[in-house]
Amino acid sequence: MAGSENGRANRRLMRGVFLATALASLATASLLPTSLAGAPQSRIAAPSYVAIDAATGGVIMGRNTSFRRPIASLTKVMTGLIVIERGGLQDRVLVTPPAVAVEDYREGLVAGRSYKRITLLWSTLLTSANDSATALALDAGGGSLDRFYATMNARARSLGMVGTTYASASGLEDMTNLSTALDQARLARAALRDPLFARIVSSRTHRTRWAAPTYAKVWVNHNRMLSWAPGTYGVKTGWTTRAGGCLAIAQRRGDRAVIAVVLGSPSIWTDMATLLDHAFARQPSS
Repeated sequence: MAGSENGRANRRLMRGVFLATALASLATASLLPTSLAGAPQSRIAAPSYVAIDAATGGVIMGRNTSFRRPIASLTKVMTGLIVIERGGLQDRVLVTPPAVAVEDYREGLVAGRSYKRITLLWSTLLTSANDSATALALDAGGGSLDRFYATMNARARSLGMVGTTYASASGLEDMTNLSTALDQARLARAALRDPLFARIVSSRTHRTRWAAPTYAKVWVNHNRMLSWAPGTYGVKTGWTTRAGGCLAIAQRRGDRAVIAVVLGSPSIWTDMATLLDHAFARQPSS
């Protein structure tokens, strides 16, 4: 009798645990956006992400796509685009002390030396050097970073980036330099139309001459997906403590291309691979 009673008690306990687990799962799902509840992409850990069709700009899928967040070195996409559009890329830029005073990662520029704009551009976009980005911004802003930020924000408005406020050329400023996943996808789509920008961000490595005693450098793109994800042709990585992992990727599969952005991700490569797989399995909404 005691064994029978214990058995029935255990079965009642297990049914209670099962019911509680099921109710908790339903409650959690009800808090998720409709597009995510019970869907595989709920495995994406990034709090904000989006995937858009590269041809049309139509949104394929996303979460918190218009939530303003710090974007770390994705900022350099706008910095690079403005420098390219400004032209004079073979001209030289005199590096001033404020450019070399920024935090890591730095190229190791020397104040008082001059470097070609094209060299600093590759350094900014390929290796995400903060001193190179700042030197370019000071140059384009006539010595004023604020003037360059005004140019960045005007260009953002022209692209319909209504959720973006630029207050940094490198992305080191995390309090007021803010954007959204959707705005960064729109920016990447626009920037990739420029042949030089597209060539730089799709390059795995780049070799350049350098001043003595270095003489030459070989830069390796921080975008690892260029090496292990076929069809990837850009765009940029970013990370700071406050921003978390940020990544914008452009990828082709067959006759389709997708531009995807994850912000605040604890695992940018895993999140991005999952996002792209789901995006290519869907069709854009418009």
